[in-house]
Amino acid sequence: MAKDYYQLLGLNRNASKEDIKKAWKRLAKQYHPDINKDSNASEKFKEINEAASVLADEKKKAHYDQFGTAEPGPQGQGFSGDFSGFDFGNLDDIFESFFGGCGFARRRGGRSRGSDLRFDLAISLEEAAFGVTKKIVIPKLVSCKVCKGLGAASKDDMASCSVCGGSGVEKRVQRTPFGLFQSTTTCHKCHGQGNYITKACHECDGTGVNHEKKTLEVKIPAGVEDGSRLRMNGEGEAAERGGEPGDLYIMISVAEHKLFQRDGDDLYLDIPISFAQACIGDEVEIPTLKGKAVLKIPAGTQTGTIFRMKGKGITSLHGYGVGNQNVRVTVDVPTKISGKQKELLKEFDKEGGKKSLLGKLFS
Repeated sequence: MAKDYYQLLGLNRNASKEDIKKAWKRLAKQYHPDINKDSNASEKFKEINEAASVLADEKKKAHYDQFGTAEPGPQGQGFSGDFSGFDFGNLDDIFESFFGGCGFARRRGGRSRGSDLRFDLAISLEEAAFGVTKKIVIPKLVSCKVCKGLGAASKDDMASCSVCGGSGVEKRVQRTPFGLFQSTTTCHKCHGQGNYITKACHECDGTGVNHEKKTLEVKIPAGVEDGSRLRMNGEGEAAERGGEPGDLYIMISVAEHKLFQRDGDDLYLDIPISFAQACIGDEVEIPTLKGKAVLKIPAGTQTGTIFRMKGKGITSLHGYGVGNQNVRVTVDVPTKISGKQKELLKEFDKEGGKKSLLGKLFS
């Protein structure tokens, strides 16, 4: 059965040359085998090229419309892949627009970038609250000190690539049903550098990098939280042949504190108080991240009451002030009491002259 070229391009029989051009560009981008890795993409690409080449030519289109086929007929017409008489525009520009954002962009003299590194750093809650400077040791690739990352023994030991002429890319011409179009790929000899080494540096063997342990000072700002990430630009691994170095990412882990729990910039602290302190009130000494502070417990304080100590929390990482320290009190009920204490409590309850709590609930 003859192919329906109109159906292949998604067009009706009244389609103009401009419609055919737009349909081909859209479908060519969709089914080009360099983009579409489906097994049938290549065959589909050939079909739409064939359909567009026939419908783009007035004589071939007329033959197809009359006989339903592009095969040679009585008039000697047929599909030849010739697009003479039909302007599809600059094919090089068309394919550049296809592949420019798909990994086929032209890259001249491109240099590789060094790898990013990660370092996990554990700090205390106090260090997170007030900031700290830490020294860390990072094993990594660094730029060769002898050749300064060049990779060659000297600048005179570098030669322009004879394959790409120093551009770093090779040009390739392909024949399509639309004619010839030109594409570019990274030069296979210089790998995009545009030059190559004639005599390698004796220290790095031409790579431009060496392994080394580097000591760095990391400034941890006040207010960082567990899971925060700090970036040190250019402190990752050096790239071969003088490329851009990667970055170092410091992953912060804040250790749990034996007293405090953190919620954003606020701190929470649980303290026990005695029954007597809860009844008559008291002043108690409370630990904070900056030392001791006095908290006033008013008479009649109930267990679970939270007192706020303003400004005793953690400095905001974004400069929005300082959080609070929230003290949650729990009335400590003794499990063992002496006989005298027991009598005093009975006297206390009797002196109150009140019904029990349960009695009050159902009265």
